[in-house]
Amino acid sequence: MADRYLIPARSHRVEQTIKRSRFLATATHAPSADEARAFINAIKAEFPDATHNCWAFAAGAPGDTASVGMSDDGEPHGTAGRPMLNTLLHSDVGEIAVVVTRYFGGTKLGTGGLVRAYSGMVQAVLETLPTREKVETVTLLASMPYNAVTRFKLLLPDHEAEVLEETYGTDAEFLLSLPEERADGFRLALTELTDGRGTAEPV
Repeated sequence: MADRYLIPARSHRVEQTIKRSRFLATATHAPSADEARAFINAIKAEFPDATHNCWAFAAGAPGDTASVGMSDDGEPHGTAGRPMLNTLLHSDVGEIAVVVTRYFGGTKLGTGGLVRAYSGMVQAVLETLPTREKVETVTLLASMPYNAVTRFKLLLPDHEAEVLEETYGTDAEFLLSLPEERADGFRLALTELTDGRGTAEPV
């Protein structure tokens, strides 16, 4: 799984009219299946009079299928939820849920038209979705002799490490948060800096 990937920065909505049917696509950050389902229920409550509230979510890293879900919500089988989910899984955004709300306008789209409409609405909301980077982090407890503290602090920016707590006892101890991908390099740098007397262990 990627250590860094894009996730929705906030909820976002787009609207289109396709052959007289009104479509609204609403996307939000969904780091778990439970949060995705809560969002879906909220959208259903917002648009209780809609013809359909079709949905899909992928509550993991981009392309990760371990926690996904979808629903055609009354549209012909395979014409809404599946194309929506496929569009999400092929995007570069993770931890996302999308509900496409449809108000039927009197003109049938056909199965191919429905697939294009629902996948197209997901694509449209993704194209303008505000995103931010998610970084998988680890927490380490670093311990070292006092004479290494100043040089140790100079190491931190290079490894994107943030000090959460400082304790001064027999040695100096620092509780750190840093990107998972930086942890091994940070440990090696600390060992070299302290001639092997400094340690950094996962908490």
